[in-house]
Amino acid sequence: MHTRHHMRAGALIITAAMAAAAVLVPDRARAQGAAGWPAKPIRIVVAFPPGGISDFATRALSPGLSDALKQPIVVENRGGAAGMIGAEVVAKSPPDGYTLLAHTISFAVSPHMQASVPIDPLRDLVAITQVIDAPNILVVTPALPAKSVKELVALAQRRKGELTFASSGFGSGTQLSGELFKSLARIELIHVPYKGGGPAVADLLGGHVPMMFATLPSVTPHIQAGRLRALAVTGPRRFAGVPDVPTMAEAGVAGYAFSGWSGMFAPAGTAREIVARIAEDSARVLRAPGFREKLLVQGAEPVGSTPEEFAAFFRAEYARWGRMVRDNNIKGE
Repeated sequence: MHTRHHMRAGALIITAAMAAAAVLVPDRARAQGAAGWPAKPIRIVVAFPPGGISDFATRALSPGLSDALKQPIVVENRGGAAGMIGAEVVAKSPPDGYTLLAHTISFAVSPHMQASVPIDPLRDLVAITQVIDAPNILVVTPALPAKSVKELVALAQRRKGELTFASSGFGSGTQLSGELFKSLARIELIHVPYKGGGPAVADLLGGHVPMMFATLPSVTPHIQAGRLRALAVTGPRRFAGVPDVPTMAEAGVAGYAFSGWSGMFAPAGTAREIVARIAEDSARVLRAPGFREKLLVQGAEPVGSTPEEFAAFFRAEYARWGRMVRDNNIKGE
């Protein structure tokens, strides 16, 4: 009896020791990973095809980040399913700091619009840094008899459910800007999604659709040439690239603020030191002389937030757009 009790106690001690060792091993491996990191090229998966805001932001940031980390950075586009294919690729990669995700505001929106989502953005990924902030701009065709946002709202009220607005696709920032406008101005507009910003702007210029909340670089030349009329920018402040265009709030839609943003994420479980290092080095690159000017031309401003700031921002965006999608019954593809 006495012997069996000793054996049982011994087994418990061994089990406890093994459990402690099991807890220690990942920590030690993680510490080693952080200490020796980076020892090989880093892959940043952009969750969209080339040419979008996150693609541009990532490619603009990569050379400076590569210099800081002293490793090559490979940018890979994995578009599809409103950005969820690229997100799933990264979420299921080893959390070793060698596979990162570049995503946009649609990461806070599209999960609420899809019937089933392969990953949970809040649980399966960790926020690193917000790279850029990019407002959209409300443009209308010259044929539309609206010279201001107030006139556009009055027109939409008169022609109930007749006016359409183009977007670059379901769950895109260009759709969400329009949905927010509909909701706050209490008007009916019909959403016309396209497969990308290029085709949407082409149809806008062709007069097939009268308005769009577009990204700045996609329409700035057409505004300057008089082919489109700019009514307002969607951000909370006027944008330095088009300083004479009012914000939506200034133009009469109280409480309106929308920003298309791009940020970086890593698989959940990535060492805190690695996440902090990427955020710090990214911020340094984004604040380098001349970098802001390079971004302004593309309709964006640099951010470079800490992982904590970006995590809080992303959680707030995720909750905000979840409510917006539910309350307005916004449908995905």
